[in-house]
Amino acid sequence: MRFNLYLFVGLLLLFGACQNNNQPSLSNPAEKQDYSYSFPDSVKLAIQQYCGSCHQTPSPELLDKTTWQKYVLPRMGYLLGRYEDISRDSLIKIQGIATVFPEEAMIADSTWNSIKNFYLSTAPTQLSSSLPYASLPSTQQFKVKFPNYFLSPPSSTLVQFGKHGEIYLGDANTKSLFLFDSQLQLINKAKVREGAVHLDEEEGDIKLTVMGSFSPTDASNGFILGLPKDGQRAPYLMIDSLQRPVHSSYADFNGDGLTDMVISEFGKWTGGLSWWKQEGEQKYQEELLRGKPGATKTIPYDLDKDGDLDILALMAQGDEGVYWYENDGHGIFTEHRLLQFPSSFGSSFFDLVDWNKDGLVDILYTAGDNADYPPIEKPYHGIYIYQNMGALKFEEVFFQPLVGAYKAILEDFDQDNDWDIAAISFFPDFAQQAEASFIYLENQGNVFQPTTIPQSTNGRWITMDAGDPDQDGDIDLLLGSLAFEVVPPSPLLQKWVDNGIPFILLENTTK
Repeated sequence: MRFNLYLFVGLLLLFGACQNNNQPSLSNPAEKQDYSYSFPDSVKLAIQQYCGSCHQTPSPELLDKTTWQKYVLPRMGYLLGRYEDISRDSLIKIQGIATVFPEEAMIADSTWNSIKNFYLSTAPTQLSSSLPYASLPSTQQFKVKFPNYFLSPPSSTLVQFGKHGEIYLGDANTKSLFLFDSQLQLINKAKVREGAVHLDEEEGDIKLTVMGSFSPTDASNGFILGLPKDGQRAPYLMIDSLQRPVHSSYADFNGDGLTDMVISEFGKWTGGLSWWKQEGEQKYQEELLRGKPGATKTIPYDLDKDGDLDILALMAQGDEGVYWYENDGHGIFTEHRLLQFPSSFGSSFFDLVDWNKDGLVDILYTAGDNADYPPIEKPYHGIYIYQNMGALKFEEVFFQPLVGAYKAILEDFDQDNDWDIAAISFFPDFAQQAEASFIYLENQGNVFQPTTIPQSTNGRWITMDAGDPDQDGDIDLLLGSLAFEVVPPSPLLQKWVDNGIPFILLENTTK
């Protein structure tokens, strides 16, 4: 399939504007710091009531004292009706939403002060952190190729291989969707508003998920756009008025033969996860699964092997974790939490893999979002594997530190019959180890060898995809760059803007 020019013209008119159970590990989970915490009786009940009721009760050791004092505790206070550094009216004006900020305090002065004093007196002055790699040599596994088209500043929110080797690029700054051929030559482009983030072309027309705003917001500016493959029909809105949707999945969840949707509305203070039941003629009925912000990604999968599709979902933004929505076969879902993470983890990505090749699906997960306050190095950021132990129980068996980890892909890149890992970080230590924005972990039997590419600092990689566009039998990679400011400031930002590289292709050299 190749896009017809008429489709893009229509868009412009419409929007104008091998078996091995002993896997290697670079970091033994048993050696990681344990962030569970025994709270003293004087504050235990209050913390469980006012903190643990919304998300996992946070250990004071998860953040440094300054971050608790300046950012986290004040924001927690807002949600409890405590406005010590700003008036409620001013906060509502800035955030553009009122419903999450109580008019009256929901916690007594003495209780609130005891919680604050506990965290500020117990939190470390700084987190224990060190660079996860002594050095990062260059890999020979990939050859880097650049497109013939540049954007300044590059603001990639989507890079994705098409079914026939083409490449899709979504750019937030130009509010456009671009189409490149397999030789990285630009074919066409069209306006689609801000933040095209996910594209599905598995069945029927192409379906494009558009955030509506890359910047955090609760505004309902996002939508799902249908792009006809025949190029004879105009693009059409499938669902609109969404709160910053970042991902969509498509499947028949109730057995009626019609393709339904699951939409992850990340939002900011509000948002949600819903499945949208198709009622025919491209009309959909929303069924709420989880009414909280931070929905990041979903995967339709029959986890309980009962013959119907369930939904696995990653939630961030507070109550972080991986959730299983058990389907009764008729579109009635029951929520189960498979994994829960502290609210400071910054859940960024998950996927289903068979890590130990035992036929049971395991969970690949990354933690690394670090944009809610000035970034700090968190020793728990990185790449995790949670192994399926049976009876729907998952246990951590692998952890590789990677500050600011945003996505990881598990593949046998060198085709030696074991898993390798490619990963990107949007928040590496730009001052000391900026090259860790991309790492390739080659499986060498009992250890993963960390490497990078010479061009790792040519962009700030926020998105990544894997595929075989040249159909030579090995897996290539796409990295998309978004020139976002660095804290503390770095000359790399100007380099990203000046070079204007929207994405790079990492061509696998195995074949």
